[in-house]
Amino acid sequence: MVVLPVVKLATLALRTACKPIANRLKKEAGYHPKFRNFIISIAQANHRLTTRVQRRIYSHATDVAIRPLNEEKAVQAAADLLGELFVFSVAGAAIIFEVQRSSRSEARKEELRTQEIEEIKTKNEELAREIALLAQKLEELEQLSRGRGLLGTLNIKHSRVSQDRKSN
Repeated sequence: MVVLPVVKLATLALRTACKPIANRLKKEAGYHPKFRNFIISIAQANHRLTTRVQRRIYSHATDVAIRPLNEEKAVQAAADLLGELFVFSVAGAAIIFEVQRSSRSEARKEELRTQEIEEIKTKNEELAREIALLAQKLEELEQLSRGRGLLGTLNIKHSRVSQDRKSN
């Protein structure tokens, strides 16, 4: 199938292109003031969360105040987070697309198998009916042959045989 290599090639190209796109997003994130404030707040929230988790993992005090990141570190951390999120999203979307395509393909194959099985069953039923009909005809022939003897089975008339005997 020609579609499969094209789809796989397009997925690979998208995965390859998403890293530079993510880097571009990182760069642009620091220039727009509203977006910059938004990503700084995300970076600070992420910093607080990761610090608390690390403190719990290493059994340190969790009630100690967490100092916020400075603005540049927050922008850089948020930009990195945004870039990685973009890469992860593209990879996840590609995987979901591939799984759906594969399941559709399997469903088509299963439908074809079901149709083939139905055709085989239909043929089997027809052959069974034909065998039953032939068995019935054979039984009729056997009954006729028992009633008339060998000559009756061969459809030779008794009168003709008896005429042949008389003429001899």
